[in-house]
Amino acid sequence: MNKKRIFLIYPPSPVMNREDRCQQPTDDLIVIPPLPPSDLMYLASIARECGFEPKIKDYSLNNETIQNVLDDIEEFKPDYLVLNAATPTLDNDLGILSKIKERYQKIITIAKGAHFNMLSREALEKYTELDIAIMGEAELTLKEILSDKPYSEILGITYRMGNEILSNEKRPFNNELDKLPYPARDLIDNNIYKRPDTGELQAVIKVSRGCPFHCFFCLATPVSGAKVRYRSPENILGEIKECYEKYGIKNFIFWSDIFNLDKQWVHNLCDAIINSGLKITFSTNSRADTADVETVKLMKKAGCKLVSIGIESGSQYMLDKMGKKITLEDIKSTVSLFKKMGIKVYAYYVLGLPWENEKTARETIEFSKKLNTHFVSYYTATALCGSKFYDYVKEHNLGSLNYDMPYFYPSVNTHHLTKERVFELHKTAVKEYYLRLPYILMMLFGIRSFAEFKNYFKAGLRILFRNKKH
Repeated sequence: MNKKRIFLIYPPSPVMNREDRCQQPTDDLIVIPPLPPSDLMYLASIARECGFEPKIKDYSLNNETIQNVLDDIEEFKPDYLVLNAATPTLDNDLGILSKIKERYQKIITIAKGAHFNMLSREALEKYTELDIAIMGEAELTLKEILSDKPYSEILGITYRMGNEILSNEKRPFNNELDKLPYPARDLIDNNIYKRPDTGELQAVIKVSRGCPFHCFFCLATPVSGAKVRYRSPENILGEIKECYEKYGIKNFIFWSDIFNLDKQWVHNLCDAIINSGLKITFSTNSRADTADVETVKLMKKAGCKLVSIGIESGSQYMLDKMGKKITLEDIKSTVSLFKKMGIKVYAYYVLGLPWENEKTARETIEFSKKLNTHFVSYYTATALCGSKFYDYVKEHNLGSLNYDMPYFYPSVNTHHLTKERVFELHKTAVKEYYLRLPYILMMLFGIRSFAEFKNYFKAGLRILFRNKKH
């Protein structure tokens, strides 16, 4: 008897980081590399446990079209089609379903993504070829769908029943992350995903989920909950070993909503890596007020090469308004500590939240230059549904939402600045930061190989020409 088949895809839309809390275009953000479809890889492993034959494809990477999707469906003949839909590209992502259903009426179409946490019913009403929208974490929900459990009994879905659209209660967050199978890396071309500096193979390992801070603009808490749920160091180390031994991958992004909140867990994970004898490198994230000397030393010893820090603003007024719960002194101290320990820092800033004005934007630009981190991204404020920002925009009528270039071109006006002015400030920030002599010298003296030089040079050209194009 032939196995049933499931086809999991990123639609032929602009290249996006489609992790639910980070729906951002990698091209616009200069130094963010395309990331593997980890969510689909987890779902493919779940499908295998249910006896299905899975296939994964990211149609965004090579500018493929709906015709490529139709050709692959014709060849693979799946029973289910699962796609990741992002808010900024929703029309593109779900718009392909009409042509798919036109030819293949029996395929059950399923969409996942943060958008459906709030607007699943609206999505099914608008896109009539979508059969099921998954709300929240998808792994256990998909397992029940594929196990032929009645839809009425499956938590976390909105679905069609005849001419009706029905929504079940949301599924509680999964507290047993160690029980999830490792992502199906054999179904993707791992050679595509590389470190942007050295060009070496790189994998994403999701080490925890959840964040207690619920920042104004961020989807981490709505998507993954306020409680941080950790995988055990042993479970994570097992995935590292699989990547190392089976795929030759020695560089990792430890993906989390907040990595170093629980210092004992960080210590246990770093100790496990060190004691394993595996020589790896990893990057991860940190809040600006959760780093201490002992923990940072241990992270460095375990292979940490880079941390990303959501600094967000160089204006204390803006930090307080967005509920960041950190101070400029916290930020200076933490960045200084990581740099002192030889760990590179990637700073994230956001321009264009509702209270932004000329003075606060200028404070951010000047503060970022004084910190002089190795990399920066100046996001422009994007109000994604599910965030406090989205609700605020609706309540205060800050203009119609624009998702044409999320995080690159602002989605709304501020109380004091137009979208156009915020975008000009964004371009000014990028240019002023990366074209400074102190920054150029810091990066040149830090280069350790020709591959690094070549990749930094290419990134520099993208910065220059990206700003000229818009």
